[in-house]
Amino acid sequence: MKKILLGAGIVVVLLLAVSAVQQNSGLQELTPMETTELKDPSRVGDYSVYALDLPKSLDFAGEPVPLHNPDIKERADREFLVNTYWQSNGIMLVKKSKKYFPIIEAILAEEGIPDDFKYLAVIESGLDNVKSPAGASGFWQIMTATGKELDLEVNSNVDERYHLEKATRAACKYLKDSKERMGTWTLAAAAYNAGNAGINRELERQQATSYYDLLLGQETGRYVFRILALKEILKNPESFGFNIEPEHYYYQVPTKKILVDYEIDDLAAFAKANSINYKILKIHNPWLRENKLNNKSGKLYEIEIPENGYYD
Repeated sequence: MKKILLGAGIVVVLLLAVSAVQQNSGLQELTPMETTELKDPSRVGDYSVYALDLPKSLDFAGEPVPLHNPDIKERADREFLVNTYWQSNGIMLVKKSKKYFPIIEAILAEEGIPDDFKYLAVIESGLDNVKSPAGASGFWQIMTATGKELDLEVNSNVDERYHLEKATRAACKYLKDSKERMGTWTLAAAAYNAGNAGINRELERQQATSYYDLLLGQETGRYVFRILALKEILKNPESFGFNIEPEHYYYQVPTKKILVDYEIDDLAAFAKANSINYKILKIHNPWLRENKLNNKSGKLYEIEIPENGYYD
């Protein structure tokens, strides 16, 4: 085939080719009127984008947000806009919240931590067992040293930062300590991001007592506002345009717990002996980081096995 070097020539050849295909296939070329009708906005839907009305009042863990302050109002508005118009992420978070919030809510209540902190887990990890470039891991994004300080087992074989229940209780310990030091739950939330020492240092340096009066780096400066935005969106998704039917939600698969106080040389074989495969075993026990369980000390572990019938 001869190469055509001129751009106009290419267009002509393409148009001729399209015309030939239409004639050969019986397709009729659209008239100008038909093309206009296809582009009628009333037929394809209104895709306008709108500014949002902020809620009249906001609070975190019962502590009011000073929305009358123009700086605070603008920062809140930013996070509502960003998270409302990130539609795919919003829908995923609503779906996953139905699966994981019941577990987190029960533990927060038992530990005496305000329910609003479940939204902290949302902005930390998107309710997923992710690992940050800095090494923070799990739903609560706990660093290795911090995890060990909070009595989690963290090594290459077992990493309880990926164990949702245990990691949630560890996060509760950290938050209780932060609240004791800082005095408010809002500052405790900020300290979860920047560290207790970091927030205390800024409070002293800036002679402030409130998170909303601090000048902080972008990540910590946006941190609580992101929690506030996701709290409102996940509480009332329909109000922000997220329309999800109950059948679209994700749910926990019921499991039974097998107590193990011995070594397991081959987790694939262990899974098969329990009528599941290796992948399903790891989905329900992400804290098992290798293909075996080293347990020379005889520690008692609980391995979750899904009830029959869910993965058939």
